[in-house]
Amino acid sequence: MSERKYFGTDGIRGTVGESVINPEFAVKLGWAAGKVLAGRGTNKVLVGKDTRISGYMLESALESGLSAAGINIGLLGPMPTPAIAYLTRTFRSEAGIVISASHNPYHDNGIKFFSADGFKLDDDIELAIEKMMDEPMRCVASDKLGKAVRVNDAAGRYIEFCKGTFPSDLSLKGLKIVVDCAHGATYHIAPNVLSELGADVIEIGTEPDGLNINHKVGATSMAAIKKRVVDENADLGFALDGDGDRIMMVDHKGNVLDGDKILYIVARDALKSGRLQGGVVGTLMSNLGLENALTRLSIPFARSKVGDRYVMELLQRKGWAIGGESSGHVLNLNLASTGDGIVAGLQVLTSMLRANANLYDLSKGFEKYPQELVNVRYTPGVESPLESASVQDAKATAEQALGDGGRVLLRKSGTEPLIRVMVEAREEADAKTWANKIADVVREVAN
Repeated sequence: MSERKYFGTDGIRGTVGESVINPEFAVKLGWAAGKVLAGRGTNKVLVGKDTRISGYMLESALESGLSAAGINIGLLGPMPTPAIAYLTRTFRSEAGIVISASHNPYHDNGIKFFSADGFKLDDDIELAIEKMMDEPMRCVASDKLGKAVRVNDAAGRYIEFCKGTFPSDLSLKGLKIVVDCAHGATYHIAPNVLSELGADVIEIGTEPDGLNINHKVGATSMAAIKKRVVDENADLGFALDGDGDRIMMVDHKGNVLDGDKILYIVARDALKSGRLQGGVVGTLMSNLGLENALTRLSIPFARSKVGDRYVMELLQRKGWAIGGESSGHVLNLNLASTGDGIVAGLQVLTSMLRANANLYDLSKGFEKYPQELVNVRYTPGVESPLESASVQDAKATAEQALGDGGRVLLRKSGTEPLIRVMVEAREEADAKTWANKIADVVREVAN
């Protein structure tokens, strides 16, 4: 990643109007990507977006640049990120482009690419695009310009895909489900999927105005859906984020199920039905309770670096199918090529119906360990406090005291000069005590 100038772990992202998320940059990026992709035989690219007001501006700019490079464009309009990955495959397009900043507020936006098979672009292609950005922009001849068309049946196709991941012998009839779409890209998708499968659907966050995406709703703000589930006496709730690639759930008592609990339920059901392929991939931040719960089921568990990109890489390397993050990214490569909140939610509903259990009972067997996270700022450019012998001694002392009933993780932030000190323990007091003790040592070294 250190070689990259623009691309991060999840495409290019920033504040609208600043260095990279602006019309001039987007035109050049569209052209550069078009030139690189054309050189690899690409003729058609799909472009989709979430509901941010800046999506219109960036869509037009990318369309202009791609056309100037001779690439034809299919415009999908507001669509979830996993839908764009799926449609890229089903329309036989050579690449897909998503304009979204996922769970961020409206004043941020981002651009990321999918390959023809619905996976994120290979590193060498992203690096080639960055290199092309340094070249002067030259438009192809007029008769070679790319054409743009609106894809009118995109939403319907994706709705049918989602429904197709739900067993045909099951129905959601009789279930009352609250669905929160975060005023984002699933606003016209998720309610239709659930209602067409038979559920009684109550909607939240399905009135996007370009500025309200993720605002006090969705997977990053659970208060509204927790209250609505309880008030409506609903069976459960679905909370998606702005681009639909992550999900959190709420049981009938108002308890939140994060990505770790969802991953546990999905993996356990796959094991019971004989569909589990290998084991499960989590991240360094996945709760120790998930690892222990899977171990009790004799399901192998591996941790990747934080980020769904790294979860995907480890899944592919091991030949496994199921993985995810506590933030709600849940992947099942047997069903989709990227994290898909709607599909993950349908897998949980499948498990509920097969077990004839409510969501509260279904999540039993998973004991979530209390987790304490302390951030310590240090001076950039100096030696990382993590290299200090005293910090490593403090970590070792905590690990010895906690034994197999806890976990210590020290890591540098990828975006700020911070050391993140995370401790998990069976008792909340122990997690807080040891996290603060280690953080104090880190502060001494950092200052």
